[in-house]
Amino acid sequence: MKKITTLIFAMALFLGMLTLSLREIRNWRLSETSETDSLPPYKMIVPSDLALQTEIPQITTLGAVRETAITRGISGVSPSVVGITVTQIRYSQSPAMSDPFWRFMMPGTPRWFQEKVSSIGSGFIYDPEGYIITNAHVVENAVDITVTLADGSQHEANLIGIDEKTDLALIKIKDPGNYPAAQLGNSDQIIMGEWVIAVGNPFGLFSKSRMPIATAGIISSLHMDFGFQQSGRVYQDMIQTDASINSGNSGGPLVNSEGEVVGINTFIFSGGNNSGSIGIGFAQPINQAMVIVDELRNIGFIDRNYSTGISYRNNNARTSQLLNLTTTVGVLVVGVKDGSPAQRANIEVGDLIVGLDGQGIETDDDIFTYFISQNLRSGDQVVLNIYRQDIRKDMPIILGETTSQELN
Repeated sequence: MKKITTLIFAMALFLGMLTLSLREIRNWRLSETSETDSLPPYKMIVPSDLALQTEIPQITTLGAVRETAITRGISGVSPSVVGITVTQIRYSQSPAMSDPFWRFMMPGTPRWFQEKVSSIGSGFIYDPEGYIITNAHVVENAVDITVTLADGSQHEANLIGIDEKTDLALIKIKDPGNYPAAQLGNSDQIIMGEWVIAVGNPFGLFSKSRMPIATAGIISSLHMDFGFQQSGRVYQDMIQTDASINSGNSGGPLVNSEGEVVGINTFIFSGGNNSGSIGIGFAQPINQAMVIVDELRNIGFIDRNYSTGISYRNNNARTSQLLNLTTTVGVLVVGVKDGSPAQRANIEVGDLIVGLDGQGIETDDDIFTYFISQNLRSGDQVVLNIYRQDIRKDMPIILGETTSQELN
C-alpha cells in the first residue's frame, strides 16, 4: 500500500512540473512575438544604379488613352486640308438638235451649248504661300475656284498648272498670307498594312462641319498599274487603301499615322450603279506627284513635246527572209532623222525593235500603245530592245526634240 501511495505522489509531482514548464514555454513565445512586432519594418536595400533606372509608373488619364496615332495624325494635317468649289464650263448637246427632224426644221441652230455647273473636291496646302495640290479633274475647265479653309474662311484661287495625263493640278490662293502647310512624307517607305487616313470634303460635308472629314483604313496594296484610261489619263504605281474615299474626296491627302501626306486620293471602285465607296480606293504616291507639281509650279505645264526621230514599219515573213532575220515579229527601223534622239542614241536603219523597256513589241500598234500609256516627258529615258545583225542590244534613248543641223 505504501508503494502505491508513493507512485501516485510521484506522478502528481511530475504532472505539476510538466504543466509549469508548458506555461513558461507559452509565455516565452508570446514575449518573443511582441518584441518582433516592435521592430521597424524590413527594408530591401537596392543598389543605387538600379534605383536610378527604375521609373515610377505614371498615372494614365482617360484623355491620354483616347488619344492615338490616328487622332494625332488627323489633328496634324487637318489645318492644311481645304474644300474646293469650282464653277466649270461644260458642253452639252441640245436634245432637240439630236433629232434629224428638228435639225432640218431649224437649220443653223447650234447642236451644242455651254452651261455653267458647280462641282466640289478636296486639296491640301503644301506651301505656306498658299499653294494647293489637287486632282486635275477637280479644276479642269474652271472659270472660278473657291477654297474653304479649316477655319471656315473662303478664298478665291488661281490655276497655276494642270496635267490631265497624270490627273494632277496646282492652284494658289489669291490672298497673300502664311497658311498652314501639310508635312509631306516619303511614299517609297510606305508599309503594307499600315494605318492611313483619307481626309477631305466628301459630298461637300466640309462646308457643313467647317472641318475636314476623316476616314481611316490600311494600305491594302501598292504599285497598282491601270495604264491608259478612256479619259486620257494614265494611272500608274497607285496606292490602294480601304479607307473610305467618296465623291468629293478627290485631291485630298492620304496621311500616315505620323500626320505625313503619303498620297493624293484620286479615284475609287464602286459596285454596279453605286457611286459610293465599297472599300477600294486609290491614291497617287506623293513622291511621284511632286515631280509633276514642281514642274507645274516652275513652268506651268508638263513638257511632253518629245520625239524619237525613228521611222519604222512592221516586220513580216518576206522582210525577215530578205534581211536574214530569225523572227517575223517586231518593228523594223527604216529611217532615223538627223539631230534626233534616235541618232544621238546611235540607232541605225535596219535595227529590229522587239521591245521597249523590256515590254515586248510585235507591231507598230504596240509602240503606239506603249507611248500613250506611259507618263513620259521630255528628258525621260526609254530603252529600245533591238536586234542588230542577230545580236541583241539594249539601246537607251533620251526623249527630246529633234535639233536642226547647221550647214557650214
